[in-house]
Amino acid sequence: MLTPLGFSLLRQLSDGAFHSGEDLAATVGLTRARVSQLLKQAETAGLALERVRGRGYRLLATPDFLDVKEIRKALAALNVEVAPADAKAPLLPAANDDDLFAPGGVSTIPLHPAISVEVTDQVDSTSTELLRRAARRDIHGALLAAEWQTAGRGRRGRVWTAVAGGSLTFSLGWRFEQGAGYVAGLSLAVGVAVVRALEAEGLAGVELKWPNDLVHRHLKVGGILVEMNGDALGPSTVVVGVGLNIRLPQTVKRDIAQPVSDLAAVAGRGAPPIDRNKLLARLVSELAASLSQYAAQGFVPFAAEWQRRHAYQGKPVRLLLPDGEQVKGTVAGVDSTGALVLADGPRRSRFLAGEISLRRA
Repeated sequence: MLTPLGFSLLRQLSDGAFHSGEDLAATVGLTRARVSQLLKQAETAGLALERVRGRGYRLLATPDFLDVKEIRKALAALNVEVAPADAKAPLLPAANDDDLFAPGGVSTIPLHPAISVEVTDQVDSTSTELLRRAARRDIHGALLAAEWQTAGRGRRGRVWTAVAGGSLTFSLGWRFEQGAGYVAGLSLAVGVAVVRALEAEGLAGVELKWPNDLVHRHLKVGGILVEMNGDALGPSTVVVGVGLNIRLPQTVKRDIAQPVSDLAAVAGRGAPPIDRNKLLARLVSELAASLSQYAAQGFVPFAAEWQRRHAYQGKPVRLLLPDGEQVKGTVAGVDSTGALVLADGPRRSRFLAGEISLRRA
């Protein structure tokens, strides 16, 4: 597990040069033995170190650490309104607070909030942290990205495996006037936004897998987790969590329980390194635009594009249901709520995401 002290060491090594254990220890105020221990932890987190007697340590592949200033600059270049760096999130009004509505019952929740940008070295989960804050503060437009998650998670409570400097894990808070039923298809709309952003950054060929996976040649490169709290009829607060594999070492890929790939493979050999700060800004720009559109129009404007980008559209699949039953059929598409429509001859069946998993037949 990487700690804040471990990240201090990694930043010292991020120039790609050799640094002696003595110099590193003096810089962070630790013993050389503790420095050695922290660097071993970094290796278990997927980072490759070279040790040379008499010269010290260096990172073989230097991570481009996330930088708030660079992200804010990249967002501004994409014409995204960014909240002041020192802005504090206001207290969240109660669901029945008159301040939520203007005279005549019109919602005052802004469709296009200014994006607040925060980067942390370590957190249990960016989504968990935003949900904690949502109990007291308005997280509408709050972006939280992390270099390392100690308890990153995906759908159905699965652990999300990430590599410091080799992954992109972040969450974005958003508020909707509507409730749970209205946002049922939101994870699919988010998938469309993510793929659009990747293509805008030259990363073509990533497809969607119902309900919330991003795949390249049927290998998983990312995932989406949408969590909500609020009243059934609204308003509601949603946290959109996104995890992307940027550069995963083979040792890490082997330890993951399903076939995976990364965006470096999508880019192809000889492609320039992926700038995580610029990619994050592009993703947030597309997400903000799509979430605003979804708030106004729901899932319908995204449905056709989602189906076009679905890796299994028109293909035979089997669904694993929560009770252990399997359902086979051909993917006919999704309906206006984001539910999967499966065809078995003339019969059509509709499935909501929940605890269902989709597999190739």
